[in-house]
Amino acid sequence: MKKIIALICFAVSYTALHAQTFTLASNDLGGQFTNEFVAGNFGCNGSNRSPELHWTNPPAGTKSFAVTMYDPDAPTGSGFWHWVVTDIPAAISQLTAGAGNSNSKFAPAGIIQHMNDTGAAGYQGPCPPSGDAPHRYIVTVYALKSEKLGAPASATAALTGFMLNKAALAKASIIVYCGRP
Repeated sequence: MKKIIALICFAVSYTALHAQTFTLASNDLGGQFTNEFVAGNFGCNGSNRSPELHWTNPPAGTKSFAVTMYDPDAPTGSGFWHWVVTDIPAAISQLTAGAGNSNSKFAPAGIIQHMNDTGAAGYQGPCPPSGDAPHRYIVTVYALKSEKLGAPASATAALTGFMLNKAALAKASIIVYCGRP
């Protein structure tokens, strides 16, 4: 009996070590935002350009993707949604830099750029209050089980986030920091 248990444990460990995981990465983002991706309003003077993002190894059954960027450290009591994009076709595995501009030719056809917490559609770069400790910006890609999420472009980020979590097969995130003196 002990030999069978050892073989089963080895098989589980081997599989876990070699499994491909759903992963989000960026050629533009490192540990901290550069001025190119920082807001160009609210007291910040960045270029407000959305970063390049790409993902690999989505789970079987993925029919679309969504991307969000959220600041849990914003002094609002509920955080701050900087970017919410849904209905990204399953054949797409990258958003190019600048795709967050809702009038941009860089965004894939058919996606929905939802309202961020400024009340505008598309990307809103980070601009934490001066003197705050650096804020965390959680950028997440969701692998979804439906081709369309069903949230209208005017839906709040909180409602869209609720719908994303209900439709998610998997999600992958990166955290980027931004602070101002």
